[in-house]
Amino acid sequence: MEGAQLGFEFETTRLVKVTPARLATWADCPRRFRMTYVDKPPPPRGGARAAGTLGAVVHLALRALFDLPAQRRTREAAAALVDRNWSSEGFRDAAQAAQYRERARGWVADYAEGLDPEDDPVGREQWVSVSTERIVAEGRVDRIDRRGAELVVVDYKSGRHVPTEQDAADSAALALYALATERTLRRRCAQVELHHVPSGEVRAWRHDRESLRAHVRRAEGAAAEFAAATDDLAAGGDPDVLFPPRPAPRCGSCEVRRNCPQGRAAAPEAASWAHLAP
Repeated sequence: MEGAQLGFEFETTRLVKVTPARLATWADCPRRFRMTYVDKPPPPRGGARAAGTLGAVVHLALRALFDLPAQRRTREAAAALVDRNWSSEGFRDAAQAAQYRERARGWVADYAEGLDPEDDPVGREQWVSVSTERIVAEGRVDRIDRRGAELVVVDYKSGRHVPTEQDAADSAALALYALATERTLRRRCAQVELHHVPSGEVRAWRHDRESLRAHVRRAEGAAAEFAAATDDLAAGGDPDVLFPPRPAPRCGSCEVRRNCPQGRAAAPEAASWAHLAP
């Protein structure tokens, strides 16, 4: 999709690169943004967390599943791919890791069983990008399906929270993925879907031009904020003023908490196996 179709004109002036992760980190905590994307070298980070490990395994198994011919995407193959990609990092102990390995095998096997054998994704871990007059938005989409004449963005979820339709509508990541998918693959993309693998629930939202414009405007606004803060920091500005912390209970599992006194004061450190799907 050309930017002009959304009412934006391309320019050759400075564009700010954004990804869904950068936008989410800035909205969550500017200090964590600085420590993750601005500081060189970045400060030491915390160790692996089980929920992140589990999510990575599920994503890797599903990517490998769709690399197989449709007739080989069986329950048994899906479960075996979890085994092939398994990691025990962040789990409490071997017993807990084994428990969640078996759960993940069941989740991915059930997901495989529900697939339409006629569906063949046009993209798996597909890198897409799009420019507006202010930003270059890019990222890697879990899966891109073709439904009739259109493309659909599919994002896998494996956490405790079962997504809602509103989550799909409000997701800046999904909106930018839809825009960038259409621009990159030159085919209409309006529908986005959250596939919660543990529950098998699918939450879909169909964007129109106005809803995409709204997400783009918000992304451009955030990009302008963190670009200005980064420039001011390089000019000698105070990092704590330009990139203030936002203490909250989530600080207990923040990967840069060891470098943030306010975060450590806001919440005790969460165990590395906290936040696992029940």
